[in-house]
Amino acid sequence: MPPDVVALAAAVVLLAVVGGFAVARERELRRIRRLVRVRAGQSIEPALEATRGRATEAERQARLQAEELAFLVALVGTGVIRLDGDLNVVSANRAAHLFLDAPTGSLPGRHVPDRPPARLDGPGDAIVTGLGDVRLDAVARTAARNGSAADDVASGGPDGRILSVRARRSPSGDVWMILDDLSELRRLQRIRTEFVDNLSHELRTPLTTVRLLTETLTRDLEEIDVPPRVVDLVQKIDVETGHLVQMATELLDLARIEQGGVPQLYIDDVELAPVIQGAVDRLRLFAERQHVRLRSEVAPDLPVVLGDGERLGQLLMNLLHNAIKFSPGGGDVTVRARPTPVPGTPGLVTLEVEDHGVGIPSDDLPRVFERFYKVDKARVRGGGGTGLGLAIVRHIAEGHGGRVSVESVEGQGSTFRVELPAAPPVPSVDRPGAGTSR
Repeated sequence: MPPDVVALAAAVVLLAVVGGFAVARERELRRIRRLVRVRAGQSIEPALEATRGRATEAERQARLQAEELAFLVALVGTGVIRLDGDLNVVSANRAAHLFLDAPTGSLPGRHVPDRPPARLDGPGDAIVTGLGDVRLDAVARTAARNGSAADDVASGGPDGRILSVRARRSPSGDVWMILDDLSELRRLQRIRTEFVDNLSHELRTPLTTVRLLTETLTRDLEEIDVPPRVVDLVQKIDVETGHLVQMATELLDLARIEQGGVPQLYIDDVELAPVIQGAVDRLRLFAERQHVRLRSEVAPDLPVVLGDGERLGQLLMNLLHNAIKFSPGGGDVTVRARPTPVPGTPGLVTLEVEDHGVGIPSDDLPRVFERFYKVDKARVRGGGGTGLGLAIVRHIAEGHGGRVSVESVEGQGSTFRVELPAAPPVPSVDRPGAGTSR
């Protein structure tokens, strides 16, 4: 091929390449002008410089905000730990290191294992995990899997630190853990419980003695001629002393509940008819002095329940005492017991305590079983109580595997209902050799 033809072809290719570059450059310039909002013919350098300045300022502000956030997190007394999606510790503040007894700066970089250690390498070896405790690791794994998790973790023995641990997965997939030290709060709660327990024990003995003396005095006054006013005053002393005895008993039960749930139950087969009759007999005098009639209706085919007869008696006493207090003079309080069939189970035994008193406002119904919650004291004859009776009823019912509910219409009365599981029937056992021939 002649040299001039080769040179011409090379020139054509070069022009095409240069033209392509020019077209691409012009297209890119138009895109840049559109992005920085510069019209054709105007210089884009000032706009680019301004954009770069804004980007630099945005980066500086983001860095400052990150530093301020890190400074704030380091200052707060709550432990904060951030883990990435693979459960590697990205950051942890000073409080988190303190709560976990970890040297400062030693938490970032640790990894929470996918599962707890199966066994120890030796009898004296300690379990070493990502966060220093298998329960903390479990909270982190659960939050990563389910989105959130929480638990109370005690470390260092009975007098060690108690941590409230909450973890939540963020939209980016990281897991944030919040640690609060509850040690002082738990210590104060324990002191309060011990104080209430000791106070209740100290009060019950003298109050019970006063109650017995007033009951004896009341019986003696019936045999001698004294002014009615004296009899009325002695009866009022007896009633108020009864309220104080009940308050001390309820405070003692509350202390036991706070120490470990429902007071210990001694489970046995319980015939409810004698329990109901006993509660009615014990409160009959109180009801008569309040001019309230007590009635009981027990189904003849009532099955036995597995439970603690003493605690079930306390449950009925609280419900009946409450119903009498809220009933007007001349009213009735009825306790009922009936079987309730439930397919596939031994069924339920339903206890109901019905009164025709002042009733409970609808706004108060969801809260009547809360501790220390009391309906307006002005609605109760003789004043209110501690607000513990119904809370104890709920704890006892739930401790027996049952439940408690209430239906009430203000101004017409209330019905408290307790459902308890019936005891399974005892299977009949044939005598050895029965029905066989030798």
